[in-house]
Amino acid sequence: MRVPSSKTRQRKLARAKYDRQMARKAASARRKRRLQAGIGSALALLLIVFGTVWLLGGFDSDPKTPEAADLCSWTPQDGSANTNLKDVGTPPTKDLPNTGTRPMTITTNQGAPVTVTLDVASAPCSSASFAYLAGKGFFDNTKCHELTAEGALRCGDPSGTGQGGATYSFFNENVPAAPEPSPSASPAPAQAPLYPKGTVALISNAATGGGNGSQFLIFFKDFTTSSPTYPIIGTVTAGLDVVEKIGALGAVDNGSGEKIKPAQDVIIQSLTVGEAATPAPSASVPATPTAPTASPSPTTGQS
Repeated sequence: MRVPSSKTRQRKLARAKYDRQMARKAASARRKRRLQAGIGSALALLLIVFGTVWLLGGFDSDPKTPEAADLCSWTPQDGSANTNLKDVGTPPTKDLPNTGTRPMTITTNQGAPVTVTLDVASAPCSSASFAYLAGKGFFDNTKCHELTAEGALRCGDPSGTGQGGATYSFFNENVPAAPEPSPSASPAPAQAPLYPKGTVALISNAATGGGNGSQFLIFFKDFTTSSPTYPIIGTVTAGLDVVEKIGALGAVDNGSGEKIKPAQDVIIQSLTVGEAATPAPSASVPATPTAPTASPSPTTGQS
């Protein structure tokens, strides 16, 4: 048997060592590729998550909230075309009270203040307009210029002409429904007046296209009609006697041949509107039955 030479053995050992080194390098390369693939996958997943959160606004310093819808709309009026109009801007259109009531106080030169409860729930834009104009001092030191044929005191026009107001108008709210006609030839039964005395309502201004503005009526008599047009905005809760007294004095010529001017000047010294009051929800509490109390037994007197 031929024994391999020492050189042959050395070559085999060197070859085996080389093969082991190559195997280790291949294994190391596979581990590196697996590590790189794992890191790449993790980075890709992280980028997807980051992108999703970013698109949804998760990193915004000031998260966007849905914008409130307009509750009221104000139609601009041209003050240059009608110099009787007074420009004080326009009220806000969003985030306005639309429930409950608001107190309004009208102080005149005719006696005690007239207190009104504005019906915010039924006429939110009218209430918002009055609160805005009152905050601007719009009504202060203005005259109530007319006693109407319907039995109301007309106020709210700084020009005192019936053609003035603010430089915006707005739509009707809370106009009462017309009474139903009687189905037979017999007279219809008596109905409650559509505008009972103490009612506060708006009156449209023809100079502003017939829209509602700053002018209003305080009824000192009951009034009803088959074609109601005045939007009701509130009710007098105190001081109605002051308005009744003004109405009882009658009207005089306003200088144009019409007897509509109050016999005595009625000057609104100030008009203020308070904060809205939301009624608390009424919780019906069941009555708790109480046990009947025993009547005390009569005592017998001793002789």
